[in-house]
Order: sequence, then structure tokens, then C-alpha cells
Amino acid sequence: MTDTLRIAVVLGSTREGRFGPVVSRWITSHLAQHEDLTVDVIDLVETPLPTVFPAFGQPPAPGTEEALAAVSPRLEAADAFVFVTPEYNHSFPAPLKNAIDWHNQQWHAKPIGFVSYGGLSGGLRAVEQLRVVMAELNAVTIRNTVSFHNFGEKFDAEGQATDPGSDIAAKAMIDQLTWWAHALRDAKAVRPYAA
Repeated sequence: MTDTLRIAVVLGSTREGRFGPVVSRWITSHLAQHEDLTVDVIDLVETPLPTVFPAFGQPPAPGTEEALAAVSPRLEAADAFVFVTPEYNHSFPAPLKNAIDWHNQQWHAKPIGFVSYGGLSGGLRAVEQLRVVMAELNAVTIRNTVSFHNFGEKFDAEGQATDPGSDIAAKAMIDQLTWWAHALRDAKAVRPYAA
């Protein structure tokens, strides 16, 4: 087994004029500093999924399998995830929930770190709701998060965070994420996860 970990960064906002790509590029640049990590950015704008689920026992609508094929294998291959999410109305975006709900075992026994952005709360209320959702899917959420309060004021014109505390927070989150990713991957190699 290789020591390299595969990290999927899931960009959860699809809103027109979204700020998410700036935040995603910033955290991806931090992940790229680790030679033992490979990063795959899954942008839900580029990989849209259907929003209507088939009835139980019925086949999915035409085009569903092709849409899932652009996302599902990438989630399955990941050893860990970073969710980049804004906060909408004290919660996280519907496209992110949709992507989560189209999958199940892809999340099992894998760690998830969070990078959030918003107004006064910095997206932390979205993260708290995501923790509950992902616990139901047998994922392990990382305690340390990165959050950008009043995010429009926290990045310069080049997309770099202006508060050095953000870089410290990113390091702490990534250190925890990679520890859990190794621990869970090693455990699953010895004993399959009991879902």
C-alpha cells in the first residue's frame, strides 16, 4: 500500500457569482504543499447530478448513470475529503446535500475536513449541520475547521487569505485529516468496515 493519500475537495456551491472557487483554490494550494497527498477537486458546477431520485425499485432516469460516473468513482477512490461550503440560511447548499445523498458507501469510514465561509458565522452553522449528516453516513468529521467570517474581506486580489491565522487553521485541519485518513485506511486494510 502506498503512503500517498487521495484527497477529494468537494466544492459545494453552484450559485452564480459564487466565491467558492477562490476558497477551493486556497485550500488546494495548502494540500499541494504535502508531497504525500494527491488532490482531486470535484466542482459540482462541472459535475451536476440529477435532483430527482428514482422511486424505490425503479431504474434511474436516462442520463443519471452517466452523471454519477463523473463523480462516484472519484469519491470511492478518495481516502479523505475536504468540503468547501458557504452558509445559506443557517445551512449548507442544496447541491452539496444532493451530491451527498446520491452516495453512501463512498463516505464510509473516511474523514472529512471542512472549509467554510459566510457572514458573521463564517459558515460554521453549515458545518455543524454537515457533521450530523455525515455521521449518518459513517464518516468521521474532523474537529478543527477553517472558517472565513465576512469572507469578502479576507482575501486579496490574488485569492490569498490575508489573515495568517487562516494558514495556521488550514495546517491544523490538514494534519488531523491526514492522521485520520491513514488510521482509517490502515484499519480497513486489516478488517473491512462493518457498515
